[in-house]
Amino acid sequence: MYGVNKVVFGVVAAIGCVAASASVLAQAQTYPNKIVRFIVTYPPGGSSDVMARVIGSQLSEYWGQQVLVESRPGADGSIGTEYAAKQPADGYTFLLGNFGPVVAKPLLTKVNYDWRRDFVPVSRITIAANILIVPNTMPVASIKQLVALAKARPGELTFATSGPGSMSHFAGEMFKQIAGVKMINVPYRGNALAITDIMGGQVTTMFSDALPAMTGIKTGKIRAMAVTSAERWPFTPELPTLAEAGLKGFAAVNWWGILFPAGVPRPIVDKVNADLVKALATQNVKSRLGELAVATISSSPEEFGKFMADETARWGKLIKDAGLKVE
Repeated sequence: MYGVNKVVFGVVAAIGCVAASASVLAQAQTYPNKIVRFIVTYPPGGSSDVMARVIGSQLSEYWGQQVLVESRPGADGSIGTEYAAKQPADGYTFLLGNFGPVVAKPLLTKVNYDWRRDFVPVSRITIAANILIVPNTMPVASIKQLVALAKARPGELTFATSGPGSMSHFAGEMFKQIAGVKMINVPYRGNALAITDIMGGQVTTMFSDALPAMTGIKTGKIRAMAVTSAERWPFTPELPTLAEAGLKGFAAVNWWGILFPAGVPRPIVDKVNADLVKALATQNVKSRLGELAVATISSSPEEFGKFMADETARWGKLIKDAGLKVE
């Protein structure tokens, strides 16, 4: 009798699994059938907000449903990231995640989320190089000369950053390591004031986000030296990479990607991934994001997950090797 009950129970369980799978597939086929929320972790009007609106608009066109961009700024992006992690796993909320709050912040301080545990990767969407800039009064015309000056004046040269854990911060630390120089980190709250101080010569270098750097360069008060990407950046093809300029192995680019809260069914993840890949390939999206000096890129969920794991390991090693304080 026990054996019969066990068989019956197994059959019922199998039927239940099939029914659940069929239900998930049906949900994916009708997804989305209501407004989808797109969480951005920075204030309205910035690059991330514009990026979300451009991509969200294209997805809305495909889906016939509004993609509502919702700003949740604060604490260098960690407030919005934590908020997104706690949303229902129904596929109707996703996050515009990026390097700072997703990878860097958890390496430097305690946060109430972990991308491995709390999110499902969907796809990378954009990448952006930083630009190494100096005041036009600096007596250097090449990276070789800048490194020589830094070695001749250890601890005197400074590099501005847009905050702890920003790409400008980590790129500066990487520069110090590879070049073998001592420089002082001067943290700012964002790029604007840092760029102003670079113009005035109060700070000697910065690995700035590309768009504000390019705007500052037009004033004639800033000199661009190189880009931080592994290959020349399409928006500034005249600038060499730091690797080309002699710092072998230097590569530091910002990135953005789409993440769902953990538990979203795979068929929905696959649908959104496919539509993102299609959207990112359109000339409209490429051109509009190009205005922000960012390039589109797409990946499978697995590729994006591996990429974030590699980023976590790579920058974690830099933090350890540089002896950066973890708060």
